[in-house]
Amino acid sequence: MSTPSTAPETPAVLARDVGKVFPTSGGDVTALTGVDLDVAPGEFVSLIGPSGCGKSTLLRLIADLDEATTGTLQLFGKPAHLARIDQDYGIAFQQAGLLPWRTVAGNIALPLELHGTAKPSREARVKDLAELVGLSDFIDRYPDQLSGGMQQRVAIARALAARPRLLLMDEPFGALDEMTREYLQSELTRIAAETGAAVVFVTHSIPEAVFLSDRVVVMSPRPGRITEIVAIGLGQTRDDELRESPAYFERVTAVREALHGTAVERANER
Repeated sequence: MSTPSTAPETPAVLARDVGKVFPTSGGDVTALTGVDLDVAPGEFVSLIGPSGCGKSTLLRLIADLDEATTGTLQLFGKPAHLARIDQDYGIAFQQAGLLPWRTVAGNIALPLELHGTAKPSREARVKDLAELVGLSDFIDRYPDQLSGGMQQRVAIARALAARPRLLLMDEPFGALDEMTREYLQSELTRIAAETGAAVVFVTHSIPEAVFLSDRVVVMSPRPGRITEIVAIGLGQTRDDELRESPAYFERVTAVREALHGTAVERANER
C-alpha cells in the first residue's frame, strides 16, 4: 500500500530573479539584482548587509509598496499586489507612521477596524497589545505626547493587531533602548511561534538577527544580491540564557564572517 504524498507548503514569500533599477538624472541605479528567496510559513528570516545594499528595497517590493523591475514575487501563492489588498501581512517600518489624530488605542486598532472586527474584540486585542509593548498607561495618549521609542512600539503593536500570516519589519527596534529592545525581541519570537506567522526582518545588528532568526540572509553591497544564507538552528526557546550560550556566539561569528566575506569579495572585484 503506497503512502500518500504530501504536497509541499506554499511559501509565505517566493522571490525569483528579482531586480530593482531606479532611474535617476545621472543614469540608472541598480539596487537589487537576481534575488532568489523562499520563506516558509512560520519561518523567521532576517535580511542583513551593509547600508545601501537593498534590504529595505526588497522588503518594500514584497509589501507591494514598490514594483520590481525584473523577476517574480509571490506571497502565499498570490502576486504581491493581491496579497496587499487581502491584508495578508502586517508591516512595521523604521519610522512609526502613526496617525496623529488617533490615540495609541486608535492607532493599534486601525487594522482591526479595516478587517471589520467587532468593537468588544477590538478593545480586548488593543488592551493585550498595549500591555505587550509596555504602553498600558499611555493608551489614551496621542503620538505627539510620546517619545520616539514609544511611537515605534505602537507601530509594532499595530502590525501585530490582526494576527497576520506574515510580518514585514524594517528595523522596528532601532529606536528603542537596549532593555526594551531585548524584551521585544523575545516577545516577537514568542508571538510569531504562537500565531504561526512568518517574519521577514531587516536589521543592521548581527546579534539581533541571530537571536531572532531561523535563517539569516546576507546581502552584498549595491547592487544588492544574496551572497549567503546562514542557518541558525538554535531551537524554539529564545531567552536571555540563549544570549550567553556558546552556540549563539558561534552563529554570530558565522554571520559576521559571511558579511566580511562579502566585503572582501567586493574589494577583489575592483
